[in-house]
Amino acid sequence: MLKLTDKQRKQLAWEAQSELARRSYRDYVLHVHRGNYKHFRHTEYIADRLEPIAQGQQKYMFIEMPPRHGKSMTVTESFPSYYLSKNPQKRVIAASYSDTLAKKFGRLNRAKLEEYGPFLFNVSLSQANASQSNWDVGAFGGGMISTGIGGSITGQGADLLIIDDPFKNAQAANSQTIRDSVWDEWESTLSTRLHKGASVIVIMTRWHEDDLIGRLLERSPHTWERIRMPAIAEDEDDLLGREVGEPLCPELGFDEKWAEDKKTEVGSRTWNALFQQRPAPAGGTIFKREWWKFYKVAPAHFDEIIQSWDCTFKDAETSDFVSGQVWGRVGADKYLLDRVKEKMGIKATMQAIRTMSAKWPQARAKLIEDKANGTAVIEMLTKEIPGLIPVNPKGGKVVRAQAVAPEVEAGNVYLPDGSIAPWIHDYVGEFSTFPFGKNDDDVDSMTQGLSRWHEPQGESKYVLPPMIGGIKRG
Repeated sequence: MLKLTDKQRKQLAWEAQSELARRSYRDYVLHVHRGNYKHFRHTEYIADRLEPIAQGQQKYMFIEMPPRHGKSMTVTESFPSYYLSKNPQKRVIAASYSDTLAKKFGRLNRAKLEEYGPFLFNVSLSQANASQSNWDVGAFGGGMISTGIGGSITGQGADLLIIDDPFKNAQAANSQTIRDSVWDEWESTLSTRLHKGASVIVIMTRWHEDDLIGRLLERSPHTWERIRMPAIAEDEDDLLGREVGEPLCPELGFDEKWAEDKKTEVGSRTWNALFQQRPAPAGGTIFKREWWKFYKVAPAHFDEIIQSWDCTFKDAETSDFVSGQVWGRVGADKYLLDRVKEKMGIKATMQAIRTMSAKWPQARAKLIEDKANGTAVIEMLTKEIPGLIPVNPKGGKVVRAQAVAPEVEAGNVYLPDGSIAPWIHDYVGEFSTFPFGKNDDDVDSMTQGLSRWHEPQGESKYVLPPMIGGIKRG
């Protein structure tokens, strides 16, 4: 048996890696970074979705990811060189918020094609046109142009257009003028450069709901493949098959503890936009952040105290978020006194109602929407717990929210201060993103409770004990 030298083994390994790099982008991006790149679940997923574009399939694709998770290195810094090596007659345009960043993308792809193109794909860099921001592939007619948003690409076309971070930072994304400028660049310049059958990739960390992706989702006639990868999984049908609450890339240090600390550091709005890719208006849409009032000590007396439950879990075997809230009314003012929100099935929901009823015996009326599983809860608990009231809300979620929003705007709705209820930041965040946010369980529970008091109610006084639910009475 012939024994190989170390040099021969390395050569064979290199040739094997090269052959794999010729066949798939997933292996190519590893090969051309010479050990300075490592795949994770999300980068492998993206690489596999890019492969069909290199094979000639037309795609319109959004890639939404948190900062520092390798999106540019995986796509814009590497994919154009692979695409052009496979399709040397094609043209690529890469655009970003600045010429400097765009030139970096052009330079890195040029270097990869110059080094690996001849051996892997039998293509080479043109000697006649090989600048950082504008280079060609040999005599094939293909090549790449890199430009900042608003830069000159007159007379140039694209078979592949990559827009990577069209906004520099939050300040830029929050500027109506800059957002309009980016959109104008898309409408009047970039989209007009596309050849028939061209593919478009928009890569962003989301800052604002009205950013380029937001407008394209609303206005574009094309069908977009949306690769949205939040830092912490929140969908049961997560693209990577993650469990809800599972981080995107703990291998890079972005684990659950990092997420918890980062969310505290940047606040719910920035966390939802920048890291979860769910931007929302700064002040809210139906419920403005500045409308809410907060208390540290609850009133000692209430005209009425009620419970309100949103039990819209899917079925007896599947857990979903359930929200139960306790509200107290003093004249025109309403106070949120307690709240539970957890993923619960029907058994856990019934136990939560029992627990809340024991904790708040003054809340004699217990409102439960008489639909789907709410109906089942009422039927099973009605002989055990008094005061269960079936509710058939009028109108849809948005209509019900709009009906109670004036009370919040008028300053008649009070929430517990964050010092006594740390969860209140998430609570307000849900209202700020409604009706476009991921969850609306707390919104449904609150609007159901407050709507009860739209009709005249008989007066009866309720006195809080000195301490209940962690909230002091006045």
